[in-house]
Amino acid sequence: MKAKIFFFILVLFITSVLPVYPQSETDTSSMRPGKKTILVQAVMCEGVQNYSPVNPAVVFSIDSGSGKISCFTAFDPVAKKMFILHNWFHQGRIVTRKKLSLKPPKWSTFSSIQLREMDKGPWSIEISDPRGKIFKTLRFSITD
Repeated sequence: MKAKIFFFILVLFITSVLPVYPQSETDTSSMRPGKKTILVQAVMCEGVQNYSPVNPAVVFSIDSGSGKISCFTAFDPVAKKMFILHNWFHQGRIVTRKKLSLKPPKWSTFSSIQLREMDKGPWSIEISDPRGKIFKTLRFSITD
């Protein structure tokens, strides 16, 4: 009986003294406490060239030159490889959900839709992580 108690106390002592290491080599978030993925830019635009938004705006014409609009997002830093979502809403109803990847140390990405006549009106995009944490909501309109 004394041996079992001694063994239990020894195991308890060892587990409380030893450092805890991450479960996998790809999970670096626990090695950098406090480091978060931060959205540094989110903008609606007519397109993306050379990793930069082109013609940012909040009102877009259905007759715009490219016939599409994009949601451009930039993150710095990116704590670990992860996904974000661009949830596109038209008049309060979800139209599409785009899953986009992010990679350390910083990353920019975008999603686009082709404009159609029936797309006129108010829009919004929620930029979120897969768990539903919203980084930002962008609001914009499509007109004639």
